[in-house]
Amino acid sequence: MKTKFLIILTALLALSACSTTSKLGKNDILYTGVKHLKYHEDSVKLDKEVKEEIFTAINVKPNNPLYSPYYRTPFPVGLWVYNHWDENSTGFKGWLYKNLVAKPVLISRVNPATRVDMINEILRNNGYFTSRASYQLKQGKNPKKAKVAYDVVVTPPYTIGTIKYLDKSDYLTSVIDSLAQANAYLKTGNRYSLDSLAEVRIDITNELRNRGYYFYRPEYIKYLADSVQEKGIIHLQLIESPDVPNRARMRYRVNEITAIVGPTEPEGTLTVDTVVTDRCTLIKLNPVRIKDKTIPNCIRARKGRLFRVNSIDRTQAALSQLGIFSNIDIQAEPLDSVTPQGEGLMNLNVTCQVDKPWEVKLEVQAASKTNSFIGPGLNLGLTHKNALGAGEKFNVSLYGTYEWQTGSGGSYNGGDLNSYEFGLDASLIFPHLLAPKFLYPSRRYTNWTRLSLNGSIMNRPGYFKMGQLGTAFSWEWHATRHSFHELTPFKLTYNKLISTSEEFDSTMSVNKALYESFRSSFIPQLRYTYTYDRDINRYNHINFTGTVIEAGNLFWCAWKAAGVENKQMKLFGTPFSQFIKAQAQVVWTRHLGENRNLVGRVFVGAAHAYGNSGEVPYSEQFYAGGANSVRAFTVRTIGPGGYRPENSGRNAYYDQTGTFKFEANMEYRFPIFGYFKGAFFLDAGNVWLLKDDEYHFDAVLSGKRFFDQIALGSGLGLRFDMSMLVVRADLGVAIHAPYHTGKSGYYNIRKFKDGLAFHLAIGYPF
Repeated sequence: MKTKFLIILTALLALSACSTTSKLGKNDILYTGVKHLKYHEDSVKLDKEVKEEIFTAINVKPNNPLYSPYYRTPFPVGLWVYNHWDENSTGFKGWLYKNLVAKPVLISRVNPATRVDMINEILRNNGYFTSRASYQLKQGKNPKKAKVAYDVVVTPPYTIGTIKYLDKSDYLTSVIDSLAQANAYLKTGNRYSLDSLAEVRIDITNELRNRGYYFYRPEYIKYLADSVQEKGIIHLQLIESPDVPNRARMRYRVNEITAIVGPTEPEGTLTVDTVVTDRCTLIKLNPVRIKDKTIPNCIRARKGRLFRVNSIDRTQAALSQLGIFSNIDIQAEPLDSVTPQGEGLMNLNVTCQVDKPWEVKLEVQAASKTNSFIGPGLNLGLTHKNALGAGEKFNVSLYGTYEWQTGSGGSYNGGDLNSYEFGLDASLIFPHLLAPKFLYPSRRYTNWTRLSLNGSIMNRPGYFKMGQLGTAFSWEWHATRHSFHELTPFKLTYNKLISTSEEFDSTMSVNKALYESFRSSFIPQLRYTYTYDRDINRYNHINFTGTVIEAGNLFWCAWKAAGVENKQMKLFGTPFSQFIKAQAQVVWTRHLGENRNLVGRVFVGAAHAYGNSGEVPYSEQFYAGGANSVRAFTVRTIGPGGYRPENSGRNAYYDQTGTFKFEANMEYRFPIFGYFKGAFFLDAGNVWLLKDDEYHFDAVLSGKRFFDQIALGSGLGLRFDMSMLVVRADLGVAIHAPYHTGKSGYYNIRKFKDGLAFHLAIGYPF
């Protein structure tokens, strides 16, 4: 083995030493990247946004880049093939040549002088008129290779001085003035920026077009700049272009709204059916299956009101979100006539083609779950996109998966945990809220009402086989663009333990808490989830999700009101669960540029059973460890608290859950090459019990032992990211186990190899 390794290492070193410039022309020089991009900022700091623009201008990838444009991989296979193989080779060697060859990136192609001109233009456009850039070629031992060193001398930028606005000779110019004066950038003392001034024109124009001035354009607003009057200061004056057409200065109102709907592929003779509604005149080209109010309900413009561009955009979005049209076309048609007030009139014409209603989906999947189980899956789905004629979606899905646990190590061997699951899901989704008006959803977005029914069989070999039936009714709506709500006023789940193994039964017989959580039961729930998702600025993104669940309280009150005084109340002869559960998660993403991100996550959750239940159902308890948790440990191998089963093999898998959970993760994500990306991560967390349990020693949440019972792990990951599909491999390294391992100190992993855990998963962990 050592001999093979030495041979491979020797071959790689020899390859890297071979000439990669032998075929270059007499005056050609191989570009090997950027030596440095140095800013000389003695008196002033260059803005970060400007630095990003400059980096983009000089970021030309050299051959075999590792971190463009600064570093290269040490083995330039493509260049070696280009310089040493015959390009006319045939057969297998010819195929290899075509797939491995890389033409050299030359200094002449990079053209550093042009890059410097680009930098200087960027500086001027951003107010740094006296700043200058330059470059030098840095050649090493081989004069046929060179890096480029860029230097930028930064001087103070020019700022905006006085601002003169339009003369307010009419209503339009007064509106433009008021919008300009309210703009955050157009203020005395701000750094001069050509791009920002252009954005001001666009912002003003967009607002005008939403006030009825449909034909107004940004180029109709111009700036006169005076940089001579005062050094370092540019005085501005807004002027209106002299060639503004009359229709751009005219404000328009909505006249007639007409909607035409027909089939995508008409067959036979079409008949015309005209329906006049309070929002539009609907023309149906039959045969077409759509209710008369479906399209009118999506139209956001109103006859007699100002013609607003955002009304068209919102109408387009509402129609698209129904998902039943193959084509949507909205046209504005100005009329020659005007109102007595001198305003123009605009017709709005909406044309829709109804798509074929049925959609069949057959998916062969690579299933991945948060508990480190992966495996093949099959999903057969049937969808009717317009079940009741108003965009209602009827879905039926039959699925099946076979899974095995991918995580290994982490001071625990999971053993044979292969399992299977199959089930049927059905749902009917309405594109509006069938709910009381107190929810007040935003009309800018399509909101949904969902009815669902599901059933499944889950088999865990050596443990149990469990069946589940469930039904739910829920509402989903946007309050704002960044806020999303989901309220499930009714959800009923029935869990039935069909069969168990002798080993599993013996454990449950001595562990009452485990028996309580696994027993057959009804789980009636009321559930609410709030999601807040937005970009705080161009560098920071935040996502918050909070969920509150109550189960069994309404049933308990109803039974009490009916006079039932039994110690344990039942529904159809089976006990129902009673508990409350809350959890919250914050994910923060910091964009560092060039596909590099720092992502942090904090999760806190708690659940408590009372009244009709002694324990929270097993399906609602928390667990830690696995591909999306503390990745230095496999699933359910840490916790609760400092507890560790005497036999940490098969039986421990279903016994290491809790009713309180805390996790914190930090991950640095960076590009490698092509679709491959890497990550360094640090994970911490555990689960605890909120009430004492004689079967679990040292498992109750305690402030004194909290930090010592936090499992800590680090590691690195490799991702194959094709946007639509992300395959992830993570290798976790345990740093601290929350239980007694026989080794003292914070790093209490007895052997390094015992603290390794490998996970293969689909998608990012958070």
